[in-house]
Amino acid sequence: MRAVVQRVSRSSVSVDGIVVSSISRGLLVFLGVAEDDEEADALYLADKTANLRIFEDNAGKMNLSVSDINGEVMVISQFTLYGDCRKGRRPSFTDVARPPKAEALYKAYISALTDLGLNPRFGVFQAHMDVELVNDGPVTILLDSKKNF
Repeated sequence: MRAVVQRVSRSSVSVDGIVVSSISRGLLVFLGVAEDDEEADALYLADKTANLRIFEDNAGKMNLSVSDINGEVMVISQFTLYGDCRKGRRPSFTDVARPPKAEALYKAYISALTDLGLNPRFGVFQAHMDVELVNDGPVTILLDSKKNF
């Protein structure tokens, strides 16, 4: 499982021109699920996300998590995080989990964030979404449950 975590001042997601979710200060998480992922991957990444210290403390150091600042989290499913571009010019998506499995693990990740005391917002699984964000910093972190990076 992979996540692109962005520290944001605000973010929103729309489907067919209608805002379905929005947050203020916090994290925007783009989440990709691979075919070999399991619930343990979702739990690992949720814990990492909730406790990732990328918000500044009073001394200006990145020492605070989204939980510490009472921030918000938005999770957007994004299968393209597993696009393999090593051969040719068109990405291959052979490692991507099929929709039923991907949706179940996407929901497991959201549920795990809730269990960790957060109140995540989210997009619409498999919908074409317009995501707006103001990246704060900018701060963007890559996470991978298999620890490939």
